[in-house]
Amino acid sequence: MKSGMTSVPSQPLTAYGHDTPQKLFRARGREWAAHPALRHKLKGIWSSSSWSDYYARARAIGLALADLGLERGDAVAVLSENRPEWLYADMGAQCMGYLSTGIYPTSSPEQVQYIVNDAGVRVLFVENQEQYDKIVAVRDACPTLRRIVIVDLKGLRGLDDPMATDFAGMLAHGESLARERSPQFEQSIDASAPEDIAFLVYTSGTTGAPKGAMISNRNLVFQISSVHQYLDLQRGDRSLSFLPLCHIAERMSTVYNPLAQGQIVHFPENAGTVFNDVREVAPHVVFGPPRFWEKLHSQVTLYMQDAIPSARAIYARLLAEGAALAQARLEGRPVTGWRARRYDWMQRLVLSNLRSFLGLQNVKTALTGAAPVPPDLLRWYMAVGIDLLESYGLTETCGFCTAMPTERIRIGTAGVRAAGTEIRLGADNEILVRGPNVFAGYWRLPEKSRETIDEAGWLHTGDCGEIDADGYVGIRDRLKDIIITSGGKNITPSNIESHLKFSAYISDAVVVGEGRNYLTCLIMIDQDNVAKFAQDKQVPYTDFASMTRAPEIVQLIQSEVEQVNGRLARVEQIKSFRIIAQLLTAEDDELTPTMKLKRKVVATKYADLIAGMYPN
Repeated sequence: MKSGMTSVPSQPLTAYGHDTPQKLFRARGREWAAHPALRHKLKGIWSSSSWSDYYARARAIGLALADLGLERGDAVAVLSENRPEWLYADMGAQCMGYLSTGIYPTSSPEQVQYIVNDAGVRVLFVENQEQYDKIVAVRDACPTLRRIVIVDLKGLRGLDDPMATDFAGMLAHGESLARERSPQFEQSIDASAPEDIAFLVYTSGTTGAPKGAMISNRNLVFQISSVHQYLDLQRGDRSLSFLPLCHIAERMSTVYNPLAQGQIVHFPENAGTVFNDVREVAPHVVFGPPRFWEKLHSQVTLYMQDAIPSARAIYARLLAEGAALAQARLEGRPVTGWRARRYDWMQRLVLSNLRSFLGLQNVKTALTGAAPVPPDLLRWYMAVGIDLLESYGLTETCGFCTAMPTERIRIGTAGVRAAGTEIRLGADNEILVRGPNVFAGYWRLPEKSRETIDEAGWLHTGDCGEIDADGYVGIRDRLKDIIITSGGKNITPSNIESHLKFSAYISDAVVVGEGRNYLTCLIMIDQDNVAKFAQDKQVPYTDFASMTRAPEIVQLIQSEVEQVNGRLARVEQIKSFRIIAQLLTAEDDELTPTMKLKRKVVATKYADLIAGMYPN
């Protein structure tokens, strides 16, 4: 990211000469026609699509939707894992002026029904039989739905459903329509305007029903024009699309950022192959939540535990040297001379192998956000030669809002604000944002929209934080999550939780203590890493629940909690904890589709566990 982001120039109205993303998409389809745009792995083999292929297939789907009788402003939705067909449906719909939205593939039938009805979806694209079965279970309660388009017909051959059609057939029909009706597609793109709503992003619903955030073309154009502030990529550089496309961060990374810099987006075969695919693709840019980067770190940590003593000693020495140099950088003390040359030698001969082991040997930009990041995690990556940069953004800011300058990294902050935006603190140190990235409001919720965006145009994020003299923004916690103890102390639980989650054995944690005289914690263990520990130590268990109850496992987590307590103020220390004995997935009520714990649901469901930590 370039320096000077703190200035606020006049708001850009175009991206690369175009005032809507649909017009830019068309331009890229022409000027980059022969260059690869998308790659998808199926049955172990990668297939590629060029920019002209991408545009032609989006056009075919758009025209086929029009042939179904859809009119400008009608809604379509995609219920699928990440794959090229997701983008063909999404961009085809947007170019025709239809309202697009994504539905998390982990959604229950009832959640699918809610979004289909709330958005007024007329055509739903589903990935496979699993997703088809969900909509079939509830479609009688979805009066606007007219057509279901199935991408993968495995298990559905011979399906007799007048509402359903297959994606390949729809694509072929659209391609035949394009021979005569391509001007209709072009005219629809020409009719796109900055104030149009491009798509809806449904919030995770940590409290109450999900809300559809309206993302406008103007929001997208601003963000596309701002990509160079935090990404420095060349056309043909590689990225990997593995976070849900329903989430604003992945939507921007997979669909819109490539319109700026032309990176090739790779789609894994399935969610279970992501870490292997990272190694195979060796991407130039990676955005992942803290848990993704923690998993990579824990892979190295556990691997080194099994290494021979001499290898562990070399690793410890290299890590110490790298950490010292990283600290010097953070303090603004450039390292030169023989010490810099020695570290460069270590990087090339040793640490390069470690980065290759992780699949990060080509990374130009490594980004994280969406949750608090353990400072020790950032320092470890710096020590091994990777600047893992924090950023801050929300669905309601169309993603990126602040980012870390590479030449002025400041751990404990999310960097400085994007050029063209304003950030200030409101009541209770709430982060307020104003600029072209602020969304258009919530779908069909005018009162909630007015609560969120005030009359002066400031977005009330619900996050509390601070802004230092140099403009660095520190995000402390959600306002509603601040814990006030019986002694009147204000505690930001996410800071404590982020320290706990740095452990290779803890996947998530919820700190409890509102109105109490000390803090306690509910802990989710990392199944794979704890199971390996149990195997290495010959700890007997029969299932996940019994593993969480094993005395050796409880003692393991106790030692991890005590290590964290040693770095915290006394009032922040965890006095007691309980391990959640259920292996949670996105289908469980306790987790959002983005795998965030719902504090209120957790507090209610595990009230007895919590009560046991406060006996008096």
